[in-house]
Amino acid sequence: MLLLGDLFPNFTANTTEGEIDFHGWLGDSWGILFSHPSDFTPVCTTELAKVMHLMPEFAKRNVKVIGLSCDSVSSHVEWCADIKSYAGFSDDKVFPYPIIEDKNRIIANKLGMVDKDELDAAGIPLTARAVYVIDPNKKFRLSLLYPATTGRNFDEILRILDSLQLTDKAKVATPANWKMGDDCMVLPTVPEDQVAKIFPQGVNVLTLPSGKNYLRKTSCPKM
Repeated sequence: MLLLGDLFPNFTANTTEGEIDFHGWLGDSWGILFSHPSDFTPVCTTELAKVMHLMPEFAKRNVKVIGLSCDSVSSHVEWCADIKSYAGFSDDKVFPYPIIEDKNRIIANKLGMVDKDELDAAGIPLTARAVYVIDPNKKFRLSLLYPATTGRNFDEILRILDSLQLTDKAKVATPANWKMGDDCMVLPTVPEDQVAKIFPQGVNVLTLPSGKNYLRKTSCPKM
């Protein structure tokens, strides 16, 4: 079982951009691997089209994205024309990210992406809508797993990336519904005598019935 903080497994795969070694393809970037049940399906098409529009946002965050579906590369290439059309791009637009071929579910099973309740025509389980975030050290940092009937919220995925990248650099955590620029919480591990030095912008300690001073808010650190 893959746990957060583990080294993300490396693998080789055929994709719409040729064969890749996953760790080599990532290089020094963050990565998002997102899986889809099947080509030429409605929800998947809307998701991949959304990712096309969000590529500049991923680039700003030094994030590479790669898709995976249980169909062949030739099927993926044909499907890309539909995705570009739905997204409003011309047919001569270069598809901006690779899609992995996983007909035998080798990668999907290795990474725990399979949905036993969603079967193909042969009765073989399809992949669920997984989202895996990997950092530049190839560590597994976050997973989301949606059923086939529920499309992903990519605004939430961008918010997650902002939180992960911010909290890697600053001794803060991001509270419920946080968005970049909102106040953050000082980590409980920061000693009281270090707060002023680490957070010169100031900290607001909220008064609670317990009398414990653990809710310490501070303005969002600069990235």
